[in-house]
Amino acid sequence: MRYDVVIIGSGVAGLYTAIGLPKNLKVLIINKSNPWECNTYYAQGGVTTAFDDADIPSHIQDTLDAGAGMCNAQAVRVLSENSQTVIRDLIERGFFFDKDEEGRLLYTKEAAHSRSRILHAGGDATGRYLHFFLLNQNPHPMLSHATVVDLLIENAQCCGVEVMSEGRRRIILAENVVIASGGVGSLYEYHTNASTISGEIHGICIEKGIALESMEMMQFHPTVFVANNWARKQLLSEALRGEGAHVVDENGYRFLFEYDPRGELAPRDIVSRAIFDYKKCSGKQVYLSCEHFESEYFKERFPNIYKSLNDIGFNLPKDRVPISPAFHYAIGGIKTDLDGRVPGIQGLYGVGEAASTGVHGANRLASNSLLEGLVFAQKAAQAIVKNRVSPCNKTFEVGDEVLEIDGDKAKKDQLRHIMWHNVSIVRTREGLEEAKRVIETLLGQTIGKMLRLRLLSAKAIVESALERPESIGVHFITQGVKE
Repeated sequence: MRYDVVIIGSGVAGLYTAIGLPKNLKVLIINKSNPWECNTYYAQGGVTTAFDDADIPSHIQDTLDAGAGMCNAQAVRVLSENSQTVIRDLIERGFFFDKDEEGRLLYTKEAAHSRSRILHAGGDATGRYLHFFLLNQNPHPMLSHATVVDLLIENAQCCGVEVMSEGRRRIILAENVVIASGGVGSLYEYHTNASTISGEIHGICIEKGIALESMEMMQFHPTVFVANNWARKQLLSEALRGEGAHVVDENGYRFLFEYDPRGELAPRDIVSRAIFDYKKCSGKQVYLSCEHFESEYFKERFPNIYKSLNDIGFNLPKDRVPISPAFHYAIGGIKTDLDGRVPGIQGLYGVGEAASTGVHGANRLASNSLLEGLVFAQKAAQAIVKNRVSPCNKTFEVGDEVLEIDGDKAKKDQLRHIMWHNVSIVRTREGLEEAKRVIETLLGQTIGKMLRLRLLSAKAIVESALERPESIGVHFITQGVKE
């Protein structure tokens, strides 16, 4: 099989790349499971956009401030200056954002934003609505339940992918490959990500000598209900706090103001560490209180959160919900330029959470993620059309390494445990060194290829964290001894 473009991943970045490509190109989208099993589908809060042209400098500054001085300023400018363009494109294609009774777009505010500039759809189901819309806009074929197990690279050119599909391995050739596979959520014991998001593509990149950057920058969402039996934990959107929900202890005390004068509206890294520290120091449970919301408004504005928690016994907005931080978003990833190109490899692109343009720096500003997926997917599609490459003439054979063996599942769980306890919200050098030893021990054992790829990605996170001895943004490292 030979294509003009193969796209790995069917979230917002992959699908928006696809609909930006001409219909006369032969394009294939590959996804690991069902098309909707991706992080976009579970995104709640909304899509950031500059409110108008006058708001662009403010949106840029908010993003730079959240990024703790580590953002690529040019990438941030591209993000904000193109935000209204991609929103208009979605609306012109027929997408409906939530509006008020007079038909005006509704904007909400989230942590670290200086004004309301976040659009939403379906109340708290923005990702689900957007994903369904993009799936229906996509004119290109899709290969589901297919796992990419290798990138085919010859003479610094990407020539396609090797996939496992329908019980067999096959070669799919392509002039261009776009990595839109998401982040690394399944490397952590507690996370909000889709089950398919496990960082294996990052591991393939490591094996191929493709640069990753800022891998120590892993963002943890502060308000997550983790007391369920599912791998993916229940996210409680930042929009809740943006519209008045409080973080309280078991006595109703709003302790966040002890850590930052912005309280619930401080950046995510600050709120996550505050909850972590307060629980450790006080021994008290922490809750999200939505008691100030009027009941009917809450049901209409946050229908999915209401239903999900109602199904497991909570009466929202009356009941307080016990919360904990959990892994949420990979800020670092595959190094790309501002058109999504992977430097040094012709025909290879990265977009969305899988990539690192430098737009988020050391901490992603709330709801900039869907926007990033849209803006840089559009840039990548334009670059692919403009820069056609000659197809590879090399013949590739499928690999023979066993993908998974007995015992891999237990080792994956061991990896998740050590990553959560040693490489998450608060890190110590001792804990990071311990995690590295565990990962290297597992890499030295007889394991399947897919586990090895996960371990390589995890090792890259640990090593990047060890290389940065100072705390900044989501990377918080102490000199203390691991507890």
